[in-house]
Amino acid sequence: MTAVTFRHHASFNTSSVSKSDSFEGEKEKKYKMIAKDVTIKYGDFVAVKNITMKFPEKSVTALIGPSGCGKTTFLRCLNRMHDMTKGAKVEGKVMIDDIDLYDKSIDPIYHRRKVGMVFQKPNPFPTMSIYDNVTAGLKLNGIKDKKILDEIVEDSLKMAYLWDEVKCDLKKSAIELSGGQQQRLCIARALAIQPEVLLMDEPASALDPIATQKIEETITELKKEYTIIIVTHNMQQAVRVSDYTGFMYLGDLIEFDETKKLFTDPKNELTAKYVQGQFG
Repeated sequence: MTAVTFRHHASFNTSSVSKSDSFEGEKEKKYKMIAKDVTIKYGDFVAVKNITMKFPEKSVTALIGPSGCGKTTFLRCLNRMHDMTKGAKVEGKVMIDDIDLYDKSIDPIYHRRKVGMVFQKPNPFPTMSIYDNVTAGLKLNGIKDKKILDEIVEDSLKMAYLWDEVKCDLKKSAIELSGGQQQRLCIARALAIQPEVLLMDEPASALDPIATQKIEETITELKKEYTIIIVTHNMQQAVRVSDYTGFMYLGDLIEFDETKKLFTDPKNELTAKYVQGQFG
């Protein structure tokens, strides 16, 4: 299998990784990622306030809420992207398989191999071909065997539902693709490095309805193998693709539940008003 081959060639040293505390009375094996007591600050401004959220493996969790409520800020902390933001400070823990990825001994590169990211606007590398876009991360990790690269490119593009559209044009410039194809290429690029969690920040917001449908179909298929966390302003999209939903407001996690329950029987009045469209 390609996945086994890749992991064999790009093994990660975790001997210095410390283990985090367990949640008392719960079996963590069913959770792929856990954020515990996460607070995010920009100087004196608190953007995200003491959020604890658990993400079941092989499922889709949607984060919803009005603009400026902290959804993307929280999502970015799951990939340690705030490490690159001047003045940003993250408190709390983000765990995968009981490993605290904010432990000072953890290399951010190791973390980003575990957690892939797809951004709101498609961002293929403009000077590279379709093939080179998918293999860029692999080559950075020392994988040069063309047979292995070819296998991973095909597998990744198939998982992103793009292979049949581009298999005869892999040397074509990535920017010649349509917007929807570019976004699926970015998904394939993220999948190529074999992450365990895939983060998506409004992955279809800039796309037309047909391209949006393809992205949603891709997400639905990917959850068979991956844990996916998606930020979306589109509540109908959250209903269509997610198994669980968290509603955020002014940096707080107001409510978290199975998607069907949150939309049909919300426990919090503020959640009810938001999903009913009374504000946003």
